[in-house]
Amino acid sequence: MNRVYNFSAGPSMLPLEVLEKAASELVCYGESGMSVMEMSHRSPDYEAIINDAEAMLRKLMNIPDNYKVLFLQGGASTQFAAVPMNLIKRTGKADYVVSGQFSGKAFKEAQKLGYDVKCIATTKEDNFDHVPTVTKDMVRPDAAYVHVCFNNTIYGTKYGYIPDTGDIPLVADMSSCIISEPVDVSRFGVIYAGAQKNMAPAGLTLVIVREDLLDYAEEKMPTMLEWKTMAENGSMYNTPPCYTIYMAKLVYEWILSIGGLDEMKKRNEAKAALLYDYLDNQDYYIAPVKEGSRSMMNVTFVTGDADLDKKFASEAAKAGLKNLKGHRSVGGMRASIYNAMPYAGVEALVNFMKKFAEENPKK
Repeated sequence: MNRVYNFSAGPSMLPLEVLEKAASELVCYGESGMSVMEMSHRSPDYEAIINDAEAMLRKLMNIPDNYKVLFLQGGASTQFAAVPMNLIKRTGKADYVVSGQFSGKAFKEAQKLGYDVKCIATTKEDNFDHVPTVTKDMVRPDAAYVHVCFNNTIYGTKYGYIPDTGDIPLVADMSSCIISEPVDVSRFGVIYAGAQKNMAPAGLTLVIVREDLLDYAEEKMPTMLEWKTMAENGSMYNTPPCYTIYMAKLVYEWILSIGGLDEMKKRNEAKAALLYDYLDNQDYYIAPVKEGSRSMMNVTFVTGDADLDKKFASEAAKAGLKNLKGHRSVGGMRASIYNAMPYAGVEALVNFMKKFAEENPKK
């Protein structure tokens, strides 16, 4: 088996142990006589899978009992519309913090729907090289919620703090940092995330919502976007993404087996420190993100020469370091070092970076 180190921002690599477990159960799950892919979502076997997945996630994230866990479809981008449609009726307006492309898309989606939404902070003028400082006095006192994107995949930034929004519910898109470290769920009204970066293959969207926020949905909103309907039906109002939920369960199981999110954070911090320490102690590559806003999951860097950047990504791929090309909107390189990336993968990347710098002097 010749597996590469996959630095893709998503869909991303999965733990090898999880893939091997899934492979062993692919044709026949337990004593069911069939693959999970073939099961009715109403069968006892599958109900046990989805119930176990929720129980494991609750344990992993220490999710309070007054929060609902929803396994949905449509990607985090669908939640850009679902969030305001489920919450705006609390007061009729909402505040957004724009710290990158996806928070900007969420803001524009709410505007598109005709709601009274306000951007209370942004770092766009600084090319999103850090996250904004958000304080309670910036939030409109009658806002229904405040929306942030906790980790910015494209720009490689992350909130090193949880914004204090007072009594106003904080809504966070955590697509690219979910289950990478412990987080105090009780500080948020809603957490949502696409699963394809850190949790499972593409196709699953997670929503964790406080129960008291389930009664504000727009009357004419599509039923499939209404959190309360999904909560009342155990995420099975329609056929859910069955196999992807099963894969998420295996990932939760794996993280619990290694020591939970405390251990996961320790491993992720070690990987990020290795790469950032190298970047900070050489003069060939440039790390654009300011200290204090650096992501543990997505590390961005450039050489300052577009042709060299292109050559770097190409030669890295030949060396078994795949998908290091930066997002098309910003260029450069991006190493996504999610939970499943082993320390050895980051070591291999740093060694390649050193070799490339030696062999490709700048003009």
